[in-house]
Amino acid sequence: MERKEIMKEIIDGKGLAKKIRENLKKDVDELKKEGIKPKFAVILVGDDPASKIYVRNKNKACNEIGIEYEEHLLPENTTMEELLALIDELNNDKSINGVLLQSPLPKHLDINEAFKKIDYRKDVDGFNPINVGKLALGQDCFVSCTPYGIVKIIEEYNIPTEGKKAVIIGRSNIVGKPLIQCLLAKNATVTICHSKTKEIDKITKDADLIVTAMGKPKFLKADMVKEGATVIDVGINRMENGKITGDVDFEEVSKKTSYITPVPGGVGPMTIAMLMNNIVKAAKNQSK
Repeated sequence: MERKEIMKEIIDGKGLAKKIRENLKKDVDELKKEGIKPKFAVILVGDDPASKIYVRNKNKACNEIGIEYEEHLLPENTTMEELLALIDELNNDKSINGVLLQSPLPKHLDINEAFKKIDYRKDVDGFNPINVGKLALGQDCFVSCTPYGIVKIIEEYNIPTEGKKAVIIGRSNIVGKPLIQCLLAKNATVTICHSKTKEIDKITKDADLIVTAMGKPKFLKADMVKEGATVIDVGINRMENGKITGDVDFEEVSKKTSYITPVPGGVGPMTIAMLMNNIVKAAKNQSK
C-alpha cells in the first residue's frame, strides 16, 4: 500500500501577525474618523529585564497601529495599596480603553488581587476572574492573548479541531488553562498534561494537535509525536549561547508534523497582535 505523503508546513506567525496588525490599523483609522481614539495603559513594577522587552514590543505595536500608549513605571518597593490605587485611577479614566499589568510582579505583591482590580471591560489581557469565568461559560469576553493567538493560527491555517485529540502540556493560568476552554469551544477532545503527569509520551503520541507551554528546552522529541500531527510551541527558552529555543526539538519533530510553529517567529508575534486586537475591541465596546 502506497504511503500517503503528508503536507508539511511551517506556520508563519510573524507574517500572520503582520496581516492582523495591518487590518487593525484600518479599524483604528476608521474609529478616529468617528472621534474614538483607542488608548492603552501599561503598568510595570520593578526592573525585570524580560518584562522591559515585552513592554517595549507592546509600545512599538501600538505606535504602528495608531493606538495611544501610556506607561506607568513603578519602583520595586511599590506597596499593594499604591498599585491598587493606580489601577483604580486607570479604571476611572474614560480616555483609557485597555489596562495591562505586566507580570511577573515583585514577590510581596499579590498579582491575583491586582488582576481582580482591573475593570473587566478594560482587562485586555483576559486575567480578571470575570473574563476567565465568561470564557469557561462560552460567553463573549477578552481572551488572554497567547491562547487567542493560538486559536487564530488554527483558524487561519484551517487546522481541523472538531473531534480531534488535542494535548496541552502546561497548566498555567496564562496559557494552559484558558486554552482548554478555547479548544473545547472548537469541539476538540482536550487532555492537559503537567509536571505530575505520568508517561506523557504515550499521551502525546496519540494526539492530532500538541501545544507545549512548559518552559523546558526541546522537551518534545520526534518519538513523542505521531506522523501528521500539528505542533504549536509556546515555549521561549534562552540557551547558554544566547539563542532562543522552544519546548520542541524543532529540527527532528518538524520532519513528522503537518504543521509546526517555529521559535522565534511563531506564537510570540501572535500574542502581541491579539493584545492589539483586544484593545481595539475594548475601544469599540466602550464607544457604544
